[in-house]
Amino acid sequence: MGYNTPTPVQQQAIPLILERKDIIACAQTGTGKTAAYLLPLIDRISHANFGFTSTLILVPTRELAKQIDEQVEGLGYFAPVSSIAIYGGSKGDEWEQQKRALTSGADIIIATPGRLMSHMALGYVKLDQLQYLVLDEADKMLDMGFMDDILKIVRSLPAKRQTLLFSATMPKKIRELAQQILQEPSEINLAISKPAEGIDQRLYLTYDNQKLPLLEHLIRELEVSNMIIFTSRKSNVNQIVRSLQKMGFGAEGIMSDLTQEEREKALQGFKNKKYQILVATDILSRGIDIDSLSHVVNFDMPQDAEDYVHRVGRTARAASTGMAITFVNENDMYRVRKVEQLIERDLPKLALPEGFGPAPVFDPTRRDFGRGGKGGGRQGGGRSGGGRASEGGSKDRNRRRGPKPEGTSAPRREGGDRPVKLANPRPEGERAPRAEGQEGEHKPNRNKSRNRNKNRNRNKPGNSNAQGSSQPVPQDNS
Repeated sequence: MGYNTPTPVQQQAIPLILERKDIIACAQTGTGKTAAYLLPLIDRISHANFGFTSTLILVPTRELAKQIDEQVEGLGYFAPVSSIAIYGGSKGDEWEQQKRALTSGADIIIATPGRLMSHMALGYVKLDQLQYLVLDEADKMLDMGFMDDILKIVRSLPAKRQTLLFSATMPKKIRELAQQILQEPSEINLAISKPAEGIDQRLYLTYDNQKLPLLEHLIRELEVSNMIIFTSRKSNVNQIVRSLQKMGFGAEGIMSDLTQEEREKALQGFKNKKYQILVATDILSRGIDIDSLSHVVNFDMPQDAEDYVHRVGRTARAASTGMAITFVNENDMYRVRKVEQLIERDLPKLALPEGFGPAPVFDPTRRDFGRGGKGGGRQGGGRSGGGRASEGGSKDRNRRRGPKPEGTSAPRREGGDRPVKLANPRPEGERAPRAEGQEGEHKPNRNKSRNRNKNRNRNKPGNSNAQGSSQPVPQDNS
């Protein structure tokens, strides 16, 4: 398969796994973490000749589950090792296939937590002899609200097992999870949360109505072999795809609203170079390996600095080179400073090409989130990647809601905000319509006035609905 020299994470992880030690490994995306645990596990399984499911790999998205299943097939081609990917969004016959694999005992189960919990609730999942548990992209699973599901699954497993936790970032919640499920783990830390050196990172400060013209200009000017365009809201995916197709580019979109078959078709068509550009939400930012991806574009700034690292990490994988371009509007500039602090370097802010007009002035202290602030070219009063006033509060709310459907990101990432209108942009410098209830011009609330009049009339003598009347007051349930 072309593996001649192990990567640093493989050099450190493989001997520890063969020594049956629990490990917690943190390494940047694209460094070969998957092979770091698959190679020693396949070797051990092929020699042990287990007659039951010995290995469970938990992952955040169905795309990653399917990809790891394919890698097991490739790496274990000459080994007597069976595997199956367990994920949602599939047809009824695939549920039955998953059920047969779980009951007959495939060697390796690669599953999203939500779908595995659905099978476990029916009582036929046999994991009582499990030898190895792997949590891949653990930070993403916790971001998506899978903490409770993971702990429920772990409590159903044998206490005596080897547990391997792999993550691209190491926040406090990952440390807390590791303390609960790992036993005296060895630690591997390699360049946490920093993009690969081979990525040429560039920022363009731009108003929203300049983004599509700028994107067209860059695609025509740069030697784009293949490109992924990331957007934080799934409502933008189809709009960007249609605009690119009108420009004459081959483009397709992928997001959580599509069926599993549609998502697989879109991803496979892009890998097979059927079209040049894939527009995606953050479901493709983790773990997905696409050979020789030349360009990544962040159509808007991701809400978390770690998500920036994962997005741009789709290019320049396995020691290759690539370019990552990010569009930053006037309301997202404070996010740039967070990214620069995380990766410990300043990102170059390039001037707009000639003829594009003025760009926003870089001001990382600005946090008006597009609500009536200055700056031209804002569209429909919407936000381009702008967050809520309290990002932490948003995370807490998402956590209280419980796990999200597998394969989707948290609401604040893909669909929590009003979508940006990409078509018919407002002329540069024109103010967006003031949002209802916003500070500024006062508009009387006619509903309140009507309610006050209704209350006064209700208490007048002779009114059938006056206080003390036996007739019920009509309720407006509209």
